[in-house]
This record gives sequence, C-alpha cells and structure tokens, in this order.
Amino acid sequence: MSSLGFLYIVFLTLPFVSGHEKLSAYQVLEQYDFPIGLLPVGVTDYELNRDTGEFSAYLTDASCSFSIESYQLKYKSPIKGVISKGKLSNLKGVSVKVLFFWLNIVEVTSDGGDLQFSVGIASADFGVENFLESPRCGCGFDCVQSQNVLVSSV
Repeated sequence: MSSLGFLYIVFLTLPFVSGHEKLSAYQVLEQYDFPIGLLPVGVTDYELNRDTGEFSAYLTDASCSFSIESYQLKYKSPIKGVISKGKLSNLKGVSVKVLFFWLNIVEVTSDGGDLQFSVGIASADFGVENFLESPRCGCGFDCVQSQNVLVSSV
C-alpha cells in the first residue's frame, strides 16, 4: 500500500473515532435544553435512543436522596423517561416528598428561564439557576455546610 493510500485511510477513520465519543448524561441533558442539575452527581452510565427519546440513567448507588430548600427528593436507579427538546416525560425513578406523601415526578418541562416539575395532579415552577450544578446524594447543594458541621462537631 502506498503512503498516500495509508494517509487516506487514516484521514477517513479519524472523524469516526473522535466524532463518536460518548457524551456524559449531563451533556445530553444540555443538548435537550436542560441544566445538568436535574441529575445528581453519580450517574455512571446512560442509554439513549435518539429516534424515540427513550433514556435510562444509572446511578452509582441504587437510591439517592437529599433535601433542596423545603423539598426532599429521592432518585432510584435506573431513572427512565422520554426526552425531547425542553421536555422530559414518562419519568420513573424520581420522587418528591410533599407533606407526608412521596409523589412521583412524571414530567419536567423547560421554557428557558424556568423548569416546571409535574407530579400529575399538581406542578411547581423553579428557576433554571437553581439547577446549574448537580446535587450530591445525602446533602444536595449544602455539602460544604454539612461537612463543616461534621468537622466542627468532632
């Protein structure tokens, strides 16, 4: 094989190799106009059918819970649903505690500045700025404060 033929083959395969690196689940959220903070830290893998929008996200732990403001959230692996631009529907594996009851979050929509979370019978709006970083299992967004409290109490 001539050196020109070898260079041609290498040139053709380079875009294939570099262009097909798997994005993180957080990068996929951003492609669909969602902030990364919809998923907690610890997503180890995901599956996405780009034709149907069906996805599954897998967490390090089987379950993950934390509090954000006055809400307690729980994620159970795998998190499943259907994703499209600005809409997550048919969600399974994400729930919120309202008063004394755990309700499944079944849909999340984004209109740019706000996210609307629906539990079917009711919904709540939150600013996207609340989800620019991913919460951590156990402590949500207050991990530094939680660690400082543990250190100071020792």
